Amino acid sequence: MTEADVRDPAQERHWWDWWHDSHPTFAALTGFFAGMVFVTAVPGAFAALLRLLFTYDRATELFPWVLAFFVVPLAMLFPRRTRRFAQFVWLGMVVTAVVVLGVASLVLYFMVRYDG
Repeated sequence: MTEADVRDPAQERHWWDWWHDSHPTFAALTGFFAGMVFVTAVPGAFAALLRLLFTYDRATELFPWVLAFFVVPLAMLFPRRTRRFAQFVWLGMVVTAVVVLGVASLVLYFMVRYDG
């Protein structure tokens, strides 16, 4: 019998295990971009779903419940296993919000200033 014949099945690696041993910035990059997508796509998708299912007035009343989705990245901050990823998710969310609000305020400022 060769060594290949007595291989331990627990030691067998699958193609989806590549990210466990990859570069240390994997959690940082995926977390940051997940935060960017989360802060933009989740409220938009929630609003679209509400508008699809309810009238405009009822959808407007229910929209603040989108904040319940933010419990997920908050809860990921506590377990040690997901803490680093969650920190970068929050960083991506905050940076995206700052950029969007900054650009919107500048555009509004220039529109009002040079309206004429």
